[in-house]
Amino acid sequence: MKAIQVKSLDVSLDHTLVLGGIDAAFSAGRWTSIVGPNGAGKSTLLKTLAGLLPFAGKVLLQDKPLHDWPLKQRARQVAWLGQSVGGGVTSVAAVDNLTAYDIVMLGRLPHLAWLALPSGKDHQIAEQSMRATHAWGWRARTLRELSGGECQRVLLARLLAVDADVLLMDEPLATLDPPHQADWISLVRELLAQGKTVITVLHEISIALQADEMLVMKKGRVLHQGACSSMETHQALQTVFEQRISIHQWMGQSIARLEP
Repeated sequence: MKAIQVKSLDVSLDHTLVLGGIDAAFSAGRWTSIVGPNGAGKSTLLKTLAGLLPFAGKVLLQDKPLHDWPLKQRARQVAWLGQSVGGGVTSVAAVDNLTAYDIVMLGRLPHLAWLALPSGKDHQIAEQSMRATHAWGWRARTLRELSGGECQRVLLARLLAVDADVLLMDEPLATLDPPHQADWISLVRELLAQGKTVITVLHEISIALQADEMLVMKKGRVLHQGACSSMETHQALQTVFEQRISIHQWMGQSIARLEP
């Protein structure tokens, strides 16, 4: 079963074609990592899947055209975490006087009626989400009081609080230190065990290779899509990075090594 399918997708920004002729399918209940060099169109593709950019072609969410979903219903199905800027605070979360808890509660908005107050269940989900990202301890602090990594963990908690079936994450590890990157991988595994679909843009190739499937992009097009464990995927990775990386096996996992 496919959670999201893309057919003949074109996306233009400022009258420039950024994505051209994209065909891809993202399996439900699995983790797909999107990788490629800078300027490949990875973030643009993720934003398009989230319904944040105009496009030509087809984007199907659970076999239904994305634009046919009522906005609020779509917001319950697909949760998006954008790239961090300004020390870890994304543009949608950069409100100085909001506490970390306030930010996480924003993830519950798609589930609330107009002008309705959050229920006990909403508060419970917010707390669970913050505990899952180890952010509960600074729930009363404002974002400006947090480090970049701490902000990122708050924003991850907000993503979880949506309780969506599909989670889209653009460079979620950018401001996280190695221990919290390991925590993030464990969190993704827990989400998959719950039947969630996870789609990520990652620059950390060795971590991206821990996904179930990989989409390799170059210059606004899909070069390859396949299992992370397959030799064809490894070859596509090496090709798209101009043989500057090599893929090796270590303790049963594929890792990427930089080549001179």
